[in-house]
Amino acid sequence: MTEWFAANWGTILTAGIIVLVVILVIRVLIKDKKAGRSGCAAGCAGCAMKGACCRQHETGKSSSGKRK
Repeated sequence: MTEWFAANWGTILTAGIIVLVVILVIRVLIKDKKAGRSGCAAGCAGCAMKGACCRQHETGKSSSGKRK
């Protein structure tokens, strides 16, 4: 077992770091979702998916019901 660990310590360390980074990213995404922040930081004007991300783009109305 010790020989195997000694031969593979670099791979184990790299995998551990990658797992840690993925866990931290997921944690931040969950915190942002709970805080009501979206994943789009720049707004919808330049987004290629602006017509598909929410219903207000499809109807042309804002959440208050007024026309844009």
